[in-house]
Amino acid sequence: MPILEREAQWTGWMRLALDGDSRSYHLFLQAVTPHLRVLARRCASRYGGAPAEIEDVVQEVLLAVHLKRGTWDPARPIGPWLGAIVRNKLIDSLRRKGHRIDVPVEEVIDTLAAAPVEDDFDRQDAIALLERLKDPQRDIVRSISIDGKSVRETALRLMMTEGAVRVALHRALKTLAAMYRSNAI
Repeated sequence: MPILEREAQWTGWMRLALDGDSRSYHLFLQAVTPHLRVLARRCASRYGGAPAEIEDVVQEVLLAVHLKRGTWDPARPIGPWLGAIVRNKLIDSLRRKGHRIDVPVEEVIDTLAAAPVEDDFDRQDAIALLERLKDPQRDIVRSISIDGKSVRETALRLMMTEGAVRVALHRALKTLAAMYRSNAI
């Protein structure tokens, strides 16, 4: 099957799966698994991974696809999304084993491009949303996202652990995103 036809089929199945069609999701997973193995093998050879790691990486990729399927943009091709997950999971696996991996920007440039956002959200709206957060979340977001301070600097200033700051930041950004989506400014 030609690559474009295969991608169109996968895309169709994943779109149906996102709408709750479990049969399409099963077909999608069955169809992409061999492709994921090939990608993992290629990435492993490129980054110095052992062939014995391939199946573990594929399993991690399948789990990531399942958990993160809602992050895939149905308007974009699914192949690069899958490829990025494979590459990232393999690199994570190699790093856990002590390998140092450098990925040239040319290999990930397609995943960095963001579609232009057309809205009239401005700085005043951002400040209004930020003011609705509770302390210390508001201080953490302001410190890291606006003032450019590191997690460590913020943690020291607020007398918190770095882990607690990261968790609070994640929760605050999630809350801000929900407020933004609901137009609760």
